[in-house]
Amino acid sequence: MDDQPTPDPTMTRIIEAVQLGQAGDPTRARHRLTALWDEIGATGDALHRCTLAHHLADLQDTPENELVWDERALAAVSDLTDERARQHHHALQVRNFLPSLHLNLADVHRRLRDTARARAHLHTARSLAEHLPTDQYGDLVRVGVQHVEQALAAGSTRRLDSHPAAAG
Repeated sequence: MDDQPTPDPTMTRIIEAVQLGQAGDPTRARHRLTALWDEIGATGDALHRCTLAHHLADLQDTPENELVWDERALAAVSDLTDERARQHHHALQVRNFLPSLHLNLADVHRRLRDTARARAHLHTARSLAEHLPTDQYGDLVRVGVQHVEQALAAGSTRRLDSHPAAAG
């Protein structure tokens, strides 16, 4: 059996747009991802929707808009199967998406001063992150949980320096 992923032009376009944002052009990245969302649609491929919405949330100018995209990412993951995720990369598992999605929701609810929802999503992110492997991704999520937890405890509503958009 071949472990190589099937080429996916839509994922390639999503990754290219995300890289634009990481390279310092968040406006162009946001426009490209929004156009791709319009092509994919709210009922399109779950991997595309989840990945796109997850990254598009980080490119928003307001926490209210970010929340919309974070919620879309979480909704899309419920339609995603491990089989579909493995078509993109042989090691992907849907359960490994969940800690990051809940972490983002915890953070945006914290910035919107909705501490009850922030704490609920943070609790979920923390418990799910325990099952992540000890690798760069797992460590990144666990550190993110600590940062959001500290900011929540301090009553901070500012965007964290560790937020992906803070680097851009």
